[in-house]
Amino acid sequence: MVEENKELLIAQDEYLKSGIHIGTKFKTKYMEPFIYKTRPDGLSVLNLQLIDERLRFMINLVQNYPPEDIIVVSRRENSWKAVKAFGRATGIRVFPGRYPPGILTNSQLKTFIEARLMIVTDAWPDRNAVLDALQVGIPVIALCDTNNTANTVDYVMPCNNKGKKSLGILFFLLAKYYLLKRGVSMDIPMDDFMEE
Repeated sequence: MVEENKELLIAQDEYLKSGIHIGTKFKTKYMEPFIYKTRPDGLSVLNLQLIDERLRFMINLVQNYPPEDIIVVSRRENSWKAVKAFGRATGIRVFPGRYPPGILTNSQLKTFIEARLMIVTDAWPDRNAVLDALQVGIPVIALCDTNNTANTVDYVMPCNNKGKKSLGILFFLLAKYYLLKRGVSMDIPMDDFMEE
């Protein structure tokens, strides 16, 4: 699953403990390139090497934007702790829970914001945000499990987007390396991104 000499962003054991590679029993054609194998119990397993490579690319992409130009949207409750910790660490605007309609598309709203990049934790529950991003022409990075479709997003980040630990480790690494490129060390421990 992982080349021996290839250094990962975090120890392979940490990735495996978080379950970042464990998919669902359902898989879509969009996610087939990221699937390593299907277990006897029917669960698809994502390629850990690809997860790490795509996360590196995602980090490099996100680092091109200042915090005020990025928004993170997450309707799924299992990601709220990780998303909130990510927002506290980086200063990036996060919307855990209900996405406020029109904040990107209606300049008459007091809550109107201009963003240049959107990250969603699941393109299906966060579809209203994705549609707004499409309407205003900003790129969307979507965390996608084996059962996701990816036809409306610009960049697929394959991962277990339903697991609290998986989401915690992903947002921890994204925050850590985002800040590192800005010359800032992160003072929030990984545990603050995760729920047991």
